[in-house]
Amino acid sequence: MFLASVAVLISCPITASSFAAKYQREGTVIGRQKDYLIKADESLPEIARRYDIGFGAITAANPGVDPFVPDPGHRIVLPTEWILPDAPIRNGIVINIAEMRLFLFSHDRPEIVTTFPIGIGDQGTETPVGMFTVIEKIRNPAWYVPESIRKEQPDLPAVVPPGPDNPMGSHALRLSKRTVLIHGTNRPWGIGSRVSHGCIRLYQEDIAELFGMIRRGAPVAIVNQPVKAAERGGRVYLQVHDNGDGRDLYAEGLKALESKNLTNRVDLKKIRKASRERKGLLVDVTN
Repeated sequence: MFLASVAVLISCPITASSFAAKYQREGTVIGRQKDYLIKADESLPEIARRYDIGFGAITAANPGVDPFVPDPGHRIVLPTEWILPDAPIRNGIVINIAEMRLFLFSHDRPEIVTTFPIGIGDQGTETPVGMFTVIEKIRNPAWYVPESIRKEQPDLPAVVPPGPDNPMGSHALRLSKRTVLIHGTNRPWGIGSRVSHGCIRLYQEDIAELFGMIRRGAPVAIVNQPVKAAERGGRVYLQVHDNGDGRDLYAEGLKALESKNLTNRVDLKKIRKASRERKGLLVDVTN
């Protein structure tokens, strides 16, 4: 059923996003969670792209909903609210592997944050964490197929020229770890999934926007934070993502709260529930 549904998505283009997520931040929380009423003949991947959300995020937020044939009239949650990751920078690009999301801080107005969903490296070819810089901006990139991929897919040519068959899309940003690029994709259903050999993929409309906003030499911090904590309006919130690496997310939640001196204000049962459900939504854990 899953493969058949993916085949349908491949043959039917997913409508591009019309909701670029740009916010003026106050504190460490941006955006607002929304509800959405499913219409006839809509799928979660289509809705996700329209609202600039990844596939993994929209399915995690709505467990039990068939992502490819959801019931018309069913109300779902759009996960369009985020706690900013803890990162050593508040300018340039911050990527959180665990939630498959990129945050861009304006270099001249750091209070402005633009955020995009991403696809990341699959198991065994994980996207690296660490501090990097953007060393090259490339329009219409050719794909020089790595030997490791050609061994897996011997029918691939050594070079795939720009065009609709190029999995790098229309724009690319090369990082100081030269084998890792932030680029577009010709497979939009992979955004919000572990699908690459280490590179970071964006929807085509998103990479085009990011390309115009980022400068060469900009810093890039890649972190892996499945649990984030924040305070807003006197309440304490936790945001938990299932990053699939087997970590004890309850313990991670306690660490995140302790780092912000919030442990004496929370209900441990609420933390356990959020850590178990891992919906990627902001959960009020105030006692």
